[in-house]
Amino acid sequence: MRHFSAMAPESLEKQEGTQIETRTPGNVVDEKIELSPIVATESRSHSSISVPEGGYRLYKRRFIGIVALVLLNIVAAMAWTWFGPISNKTAAEFNITLDQVNWLGNVMAVLYLPTALLIPGIVSRWGIRRCTEIGGVALILASWLRYAGTAKSLSPAGAYALLFIGQVFAAIAQPMYQCLGTKYSETWFDTKGRTTATMIVAIANPVGGAVGQLVSPIVDSTRTSILILGIATTVVVPCVFLIGNKPPTPPTYAASKPPGSLWALLLAMAGRAPTRESFMSVRERIDFGVIIVVFGFLVAAIASFSILTNQIFEPVGYNEETSGLLGACLLLAGIVAAIITAPLFDRVFTYHLALSVKICAPITGIVWLSLIWAVKPNNTAGLFVVMAIIGIGSLTMLPVALELACETTRNADASSAILWSTGNTLSIMFVLAQQELRAGPDGRPPLNMKKALILNGVFCMVGGFAAVLLKGEQTRKKQDEEKQEQSEAIATANTENNAESAPQTA
Repeated sequence: MRHFSAMAPESLEKQEGTQIETRTPGNVVDEKIELSPIVATESRSHSSISVPEGGYRLYKRRFIGIVALVLLNIVAAMAWTWFGPISNKTAAEFNITLDQVNWLGNVMAVLYLPTALLIPGIVSRWGIRRCTEIGGVALILASWLRYAGTAKSLSPAGAYALLFIGQVFAAIAQPMYQCLGTKYSETWFDTKGRTTATMIVAIANPVGGAVGQLVSPIVDSTRTSILILGIATTVVVPCVFLIGNKPPTPPTYAASKPPGSLWALLLAMAGRAPTRESFMSVRERIDFGVIIVVFGFLVAAIASFSILTNQIFEPVGYNEETSGLLGACLLLAGIVAAIITAPLFDRVFTYHLALSVKICAPITGIVWLSLIWAVKPNNTAGLFVVMAIIGIGSLTMLPVALELACETTRNADASSAILWSTGNTLSIMFVLAQQELRAGPDGRPPLNMKKALILNGVFCMVGGFAAVLLKGEQTRKKQDEEKQEQSEAIATANTENNAESAPQTA
């Protein structure tokens, strides 16, 4: 196996007679112009990175695909949190234990890691569309296996088995859509829209979790609730046919490259890159490791807090309604902040992704730690402020970290799979550890979660302050912009040459 000690420049050369595309201010292709041999030769001096044959182009259909991916993410995430608010009712109706009900949600986190690690291979071999289709089939099976388990003629063990198997298929589907966000944005969007597209897909999952928590308790019967979930999922699944595999002409240089494999990224992280394209410098490997830590701890903190919200606040005097509003405040503030900031990262702070993480992540870690003292009786206003800050700091950093990982690794689907699977794996560990740290009936107050908050806060501090080690050079973006500028320069030169030669021809 051959290894590389430095990143080699791209060796692709423009051939004589290559066509490039001129652009309007809206970045929509108007026409193709034949590139003359002279200009083709001169164009090599513009940059060490040549423009791929065919130029770059944006397609309006990319917005249809992103909407479809968001809807699929929402229904896939609903199954994860569906049984949480109705756990007591589910246990009573199906004659099973609360621990068994909890595992209907835990199984999705357990299976997330192995499923997510398969996604880069699926995308590399069959493309984005086939990956979404596999997820769609899994969602349909999950929906109606769960509903089959509601038959009253079944024994408790038989009913639970069908519910559990249904959740297993849902666990296969969820990462299929969540991990595709960065790859879809890279494949269909240019440098001015990638972070926004990644943000939209990234926040769709927590939105789906919130929808599941809100909708499942609406009806009195758990069996009817499961039917509603099945119908909603079945209605949305056909959206997979709206997601394109890839555009006819790529929007950027990064989108024109074949997808990288998970194995190539793992070898690159070990310093044994199999190709020049997959090579990562020592600095890039350190950066990706730091991003894994920051992203993993933030995702785990949010997920575990969402699951344990009522158990954290109830012992100190807050009812279920207030606990739910505090959790909703975190989510809503984060979603609004992400919607506002993502376009700014695309167009204003375009080269400051790493700086943003280095500033926001430590602050967010400190605020997570402050919950140790903020969770106390009669502090409702203070808790809402803390929840809003945590939501703003945490959810805005998720798409930024995902994009920064793509910049560092130049492998969108594999890096996203590693980040999301790490976050979900740590989520299980956080939940189990914090449950064990719950105080006993003799605690002050009884069953308080102060030790759990200490654990959560310390890990968030570690993850937050690890961000200061980032350098986060955005190599992918620089290459894309360099090629875009070169394409426009060649088009301008070719247009001028045509204009000068027109009178002579006449």
